[in-house]
Order: sequence, then C-alpha cells, then structure tokens
Amino acid sequence: MKLSEDEVQVLDVLRRFVETEVKPLAMEIDKTKSVPEKIISRMRELGLFASYIPTEYGGAGLSFTFLVNAIEILSSACASTALVLDGAETLFAEPIMMFGSHELKQKYLTQVAEGAVGGLAITEPGAGSDAASIRTTATRKGEVYVINGTKTFITNGRISKFFVFDAVTDSTKGHRGITTFVIDTGTPGFHISRDIEKMGIRGSSTVELVFENAEVPASNIVGKENEGFKVIMETLDAGRVGIAAQAVGIAKSALDEAIAYARERKQFGQPITEFQGIQFMIADMATQLEAARLLTYAAAEAWEERKDSVRLSSMAKMFASDVAMKVTVEAQQLFGGYGYTTDFDAERHVRDAKITQIYEGTNQIQRVIIARETLRRL
Repeated sequence: MKLSEDEVQVLDVLRRFVETEVKPLAMEIDKTKSVPEKIISRMRELGLFASYIPTEYGGAGLSFTFLVNAIEILSSACASTALVLDGAETLFAEPIMMFGSHELKQKYLTQVAEGAVGGLAITEPGAGSDAASIRTTATRKGEVYVINGTKTFITNGRISKFFVFDAVTDSTKGHRGITTFVIDTGTPGFHISRDIEKMGIRGSSTVELVFENAEVPASNIVGKENEGFKVIMETLDAGRVGIAAQAVGIAKSALDEAIAYARERKQFGQPITEFQGIQFMIADMATQLEAARLLTYAAAEAWEERKDSVRLSSMAKMFASDVAMKVTVEAQQLFGGYGYTTDFDAERHVRDAKITQIYEGTNQIQRVIIARETLRRL
C-alpha cells in the first residue's frame, strides 16, 4: 500500500528523531535495561501512539503500512524502543480495534492515542507455541469474572497501563472455551511477580504476571465469550508483521554499520571492502535484507486488505527473522575482533535479532502454519 503524503512527512520526522535522540542512547538503554521516560514522552509528542488509532477514538487513523515503517525505523536504532510502540499498537490496540465493543474502544483506544502503553498477555509457563493449552481461568460471578493464573514473557510489563489477555471460561470445550479480556494495571489480585532477565532487547520490560482472584468486569470481554482463541490468532497475524519489521530494522542497522567500518578498516594496504570475499558477504547480506523487506511490506498490505494475511505474515516473520540472524552474525564477523567487544553495536544487534526468531510464535511454528496454508490452497 502506498503511503500518503502526510505519512511520508511523519516518517521523515521520525527518522530525524531516531538519529538524533534514540540512536545515541541505544547502548545506554541496553546497559540500563530501560527505555528512558524522556524517549517515550517524545514518542507521545510526535504522535506515534495516536498514529494507528482510528480518528473517532482520538487517533490519526494512519495505515498499518505506516505503522510497520515506523517500527522498522525505530528498530534500526533500538529494538527495545520499537517494542514500546509495537506492543501498544499491534498487540494491545489491534485486538480491541478488531473485536472490541464501542465502549471498550472508547475507554482504551483513546488512552493509547494519548500515549498510554498496553501489552498482550498470552504465554504461560506451560503454554507457549500451544496457545490453546493455557491454564489461566476466568470464572463468572455475577457481572464480573474472577481470574486465576500466571502469564510469562510479557512485553512492556512494567510500563503498561493495561493488558489484553486470554483465559479459560469453559474447560470442556478446548480452544473453543477461551475468552479474551482487558485488565487494568492496579486491579486488586493482579500483579507482577518478577522481572525476566534477557539476552537481548534488554531495554524492553519483560515480566511474569500473576492473577489471584482478580476481578474483571464482563464488559471487558474483547469479542464474545468462548471466542477468544480467534481474537488472539488474528492479533498474532498483525503482530508477526510487526516483528518482521523489527527484524528488518535490526538487520539494516547491522549491515550499514558493518559497511561503514569495513570502508575504514585497512589490511594489506587497502580497505577490506576491496577484497572479493568481503564483497560477496556484503552482496549476500544486502540481497537477503532487501528480500526480507519486500516480503514484510507485502504482508503488511495483505493484512490491510485481509487477503492471505495468515500465510504472508508467517512467511514474513519467519524469513525476516532468519535473515536478521544471518545478517547480524555476518556483520559482526566484518568487525573482526572488535565485533566481539561492546565497543561497537555489532554484538547488541546479534542479541536483539535472536528473539525475533522466537516470540510471536517460533519459526518452527511459522513453518507449520505456512505449510498448512499452502497445502490448503492446492
């Protein structure tokens, strides 16, 4: 989908923000394991949180393709910072936009448009790739549901004002007995049990959440009772495109920095870019990166048109994340010994890229989905 003139202008402003304010802090964000509030505040001022929210709920009503561009640009500087926006938009706002009642949209989307961060809580200690095997329960009690259970690996955990989550409302129906809800941070019985230390995207807050007789109003159901599995699956279709964009952004930064270094690094009396072996590495990385980008934006367009989006979003997420790992590792190699130090960002890019192969459904699961959808077409 072609970007509008307004969207192009906003992205130009975003690029300047990323180069002058985010990128200089990326190494510090990784070390301190936190995205500074001043960066999140600037994202609010730039209207990034409002960008994808419909105009009737206080947003700018910009396209999904715009959002994917924004995630890629932010990720090229700092993947942790990009997750603040990605989590709020594709993981929290998207399911409410698709399935929420007008009242839910009015209550929560308006807050996101103003800059509130949200999250998605699906994964449990015993339910990762098998999302239908969750154990968190929601028991009806009058006009509320009583929630008990644990969610883990939850992105934006410490900075989220609210979460979309799923729970079992009818244990006799398998995945057809799951319901999706929204819960506000601060609800009695709902709390963070621990922070999770990670290899990469260390600036992104990742936590474990516990529900202990937490009460959620029945009006906070996203969609319909016992139809939450569909809500979550469609949410993940959008989320996977966001992760693909993140992977592309990380890989682009890694390649650009490696090329800049290789042009300056001299061995045997000449820049190492003069050696054919190095040139071949750069050619392969550039080609793989361009292919990943094209597939990512094809998936974004498919999502907006709701055409073949399941297959393409899985393809984009799988391919772009695999490319991100290949490119970041090869880019690190071009730095030689310096690539193994923390003097440069090369090692951080490798650490940040790895998660893109894992979350939003492992790449093994993506291959299952792609095969299933492809065979269904024959």
